[in-house]
Amino acid sequence: MLKCSGKCEVLAEDAKQKIREIIESFKDVKDPLIEILHKVQDYYGFLPYNVQAFIADEMNIPLSDIYGVVTFYARFTTEPVGKNRISVCLGTACYVKSSQALYDALKQKLKLTDDCMVTPDKKFSLDSARCVGACGLAPVIMINNDVYGKVTPAMLDDILAKYE
Repeated sequence: MLKCSGKCEVLAEDAKQKIREIIESFKDVKDPLIEILHKVQDYYGFLPYNVQAFIADEMNIPLSDIYGVVTFYARFTTEPVGKNRISVCLGTACYVKSSQALYDALKQKLKLTDDCMVTPDKKFSLDSARCVGACGLAPVIMINNDVYGKVTPAMLDDILAKYE
């Protein structure tokens, strides 16, 4: 479900122009929607409702088609994310090794709430993953593309310091 971030905001003219340029750059590509969404998300940071609606209008395709792609692929997000994306694996192997405690500790350290999982300075965002494929290293967290295994809450300050 889309939250209000982006739904209630008016899309700035410079953002509209940049999105138009991105769409135009794919005019000779067959079925370019996924590539366009990647480029727009790289530019805008995420794909809120207003951005999806603008793309739908510009491409003359149903908003439901765009929303379906955005919500199907894990690479896309409808909410803002931080410069450093933290994912805590909550898959079975990690969960039984207390990954929920890591998630809770990170949430507390970063002063995040269920309403906003991005730090005010946009340096970090937190989410969970069902499995990152590193079960032998459980519990696992990922920050961007870096994998940390056998993590304990006591290790979190040192790990986060690498991204300050």
